[in-house]
Amino acid sequence: MRTVVVDTAGQIGVVDRPDPGLPGPDGAVIEVSATAICGSDLHFLEGHYPIVEPVALGHEAVGTVVEIGPEVTGFTVGDQVLVSSVAGCGHCSGCATRDPIRCVGGPLIFGSGALGGAQAELLAVPGADFQLLALPAATDTEQALLLTDNLATGWAAAKRADIPIGGTVTVIGLGPVGICAMQSAFAQGAATVFAVDPVPARRERAAARGAVPVASPAGQTVREYTDGLGTDSVIDAVGTDTSINDAIDTVRTGGTVSIVGVHDLQPYPLPALACLIRSLTIRLTTAPVQQTWPELIPLLQAGRLDVSGIFTTTMPLDSAADGYAAAMSRSGEHLKVLMRP
Repeated sequence: MRTVVVDTAGQIGVVDRPDPGLPGPDGAVIEVSATAICGSDLHFLEGHYPIVEPVALGHEAVGTVVEIGPEVTGFTVGDQVLVSSVAGCGHCSGCATRDPIRCVGGPLIFGSGALGGAQAELLAVPGADFQLLALPAATDTEQALLLTDNLATGWAAAKRADIPIGGTVTVIGLGPVGICAMQSAFAQGAATVFAVDPVPARRERAAARGAVPVASPAGQTVREYTDGLGTDSVIDAVGTDTSINDAIDTVRTGGTVSIVGVHDLQPYPLPALACLIRSLTIRLTTAPVQQTWPELIPLLQAGRLDVSGIFTTTMPLDSAADGYAAAMSRSGEHLKVLMRP
């Protein structure tokens, strides 16, 4: 099969690797029909995570079941499915909460070395009854891909931001997760969302969806809008030292900072005394993907949550290097890249 890999020099290639077999009696093999590049994939290219051998990339996939193990009960060959980006065993007390992060044996993420990458023609999925979801009715490919990670992450970020009904929210970073978090904040009752990004075109895209555009850093501008208080909640969809500092600077006293941007491996110097004096709540979240589906799917089907326009670029899998170059540009033109094997 063809699969996208990043080598130890941070170069993207598309290589031939053996087709995967079943990863166990409860597993399945998926023929991938659509996959996508996530901002967290870029950490491998930027050297934030050291790698000692080529890594098959990608954790967002939609496709068709082509093989199942004898213990799989919820799916049959030919089913159209989407795959949770985060995997759990599916059998323990942690997975019973529908949050793979709580898996007693430890969660795994596709495309990070331990499991195969979703940017491939085939993907082996352990614990298929837990990891897979039948493609929901009236859900298109782009929505389905967003349900595997970005929308689930944005939704979880907003839920953990303690947004009061009619309250104010700042979203830092207007990539796919940031836009999903912004839309989720509105859906969860925010009256005003300040959308922060250094790229004008990305701010314009957020403004078209009802947000107040703000150039980064946000703190001073947002306080001017809010009579010096800051916002009730801040969602950081970037996860750098600079963005976390901006989030803490922007939130009002007693407010909540919800961080879902992926940080590098370096320690973050938390201003603990200032946070204590201001009684801040700070949460960092990896999305409980499966747990979000019962909430998100009805909203998408009813048209209450709009995630259209997040995918801006589509190309074949063999053009992955171009796709990664587009994603790495972090421009207004290229927001999210969809690839078709």
